[in-house]
Amino acid sequence: MAILRSKEIQKMSDKEKEEKLKELKMELIRANVAANKTGKIKINEIRKTIAKLLTLKAKKPSKQ
Repeated sequence: MAILRSKEIQKMSDKEKEEKLKELKMELIRANVAANKTGKIKINEIRKTIAKLLTLKAKKPSKQ
């Protein structure tokens, strides 16, 4: 599941965001290895989701 909405990300705690970021980075590595089979669409989705996570993380620090 690579696609996350901004609202979903905002509801996550910092710890959940970090875990999801690590998970997505590993998924991106696996997708790059298997790029010939899956195509580049999945890679682009993962990259966009990672960018959303990092942007929202930098934009608004958690209140916890």
